[in-house]
Amino acid sequence: MFRLHEERIIKDRRYHLKTYPNCFVAREAVKWLIERKEAADKEIAMKLMQKLMDTSIIHHAVNETEIFKGGKGYYRFRKDDGTLPLDQEVKVFIRGQRIYEKVMNTENFLLQAREEDGVKYDRTLLASQFVDWLTLEREAKSRPEAVQLCRRLLEHAVIQHVAGKYHFVDSGLLYQFRLNFRRRRRLMELLNEKPQAVLESHDSPFCLRKQSHDKASNFHSVSPTNEVKTVSGMRRSSLSSSGSFGGFYHNVPFITSSFHMPLSNPKSVLKRPVTVEELFVPGAPYIRKTLTIVSDAVGWGFVVRGEKPCHIQAVDPSGPAAAGGVKLRQFVVSVNGVNCLDMDFRKVSNKVLNGPRTIVMEVMEEIKS
Repeated sequence: MFRLHEERIIKDRRYHLKTYPNCFVAREAVKWLIERKEAADKEIAMKLMQKLMDTSIIHHAVNETEIFKGGKGYYRFRKDDGTLPLDQEVKVFIRGQRIYEKVMNTENFLLQAREEDGVKYDRTLLASQFVDWLTLEREAKSRPEAVQLCRRLLEHAVIQHVAGKYHFVDSGLLYQFRLNFRRRRRLMELLNEKPQAVLESHDSPFCLRKQSHDKASNFHSVSPTNEVKTVSGMRRSSLSSSGSFGGFYHNVPFITSSFHMPLSNPKSVLKRPVTVEELFVPGAPYIRKTLTIVSDAVGWGFVVRGEKPCHIQAVDPSGPAAAGGVKLRQFVVSVNGVNCLDMDFRKVSNKVLNGPRTIVMEVMEEIKS
């Protein structure tokens, strides 16, 4: 869409003796989308423009209407007038993109094929080497700061452990970029009504949690077979409920297909997919619980994944969530009174991260027979 600048569709416009800079006319943008084959017809083009409004990419330049009406209306990219909301998710994502470009423009001694636990992975980052590089490139002032940066990148789905098992640790573990920022995305992707689950997504830009500053303790990552593996000697990371712009697996690498490598993503801890209807059918083996979780200095201590309904994917055993009764495989019903059954994990994560320090969360928990 930013190519509209190059083709002089975006320019200063006048309306009622007032000049509105950097605007485009709705019908011209719709026509442009169709001509450039970004949309098959006017109806789809209108839906795309509405999607851009819903996600605060564009807005009406004259009034506060939230509906894209087409016609002669003036619209503007928020990027062009400084009104683009830069929340924490966006900031981390933008920084991750910058770091990705810097890594790709080096001689790529960082990205190499390496082996971990007998499995070979392409384009991997060796954790300790990546930390060294970030410090050398002044992306971080110190090694601890570089580690915290890497943890934020992982929580926001920019990087991920090759097997999706661990949070970022300054060690010999291997990580990958989850996103190929250079892949040109088509606007039609915005209209995917049924977004792929995280396990299948190549390009999900989001995930959630706060950084850890605690000293060494054990962190448990749980495999689908109920085995609990302990990573000793790593700092406790109190995971947030999602993955922003939230979770320790947020928003993921799924290296894009252009990297010509198999995806290697964390598997869901659910034994099988569960629908919202199944949770509330009479006689269903689930019990509803209300949990109160008070964030500590580094977060709430859990990760959510999935959609409609979301589920608890991981819990920090030494974090506030565990103390409040949060368990693996619980399904999130509501957060602070807001129904979350129709939300994906990104929206639920944002509800947590952008809310108060104390959250009241309703969950459905399977009754053990």
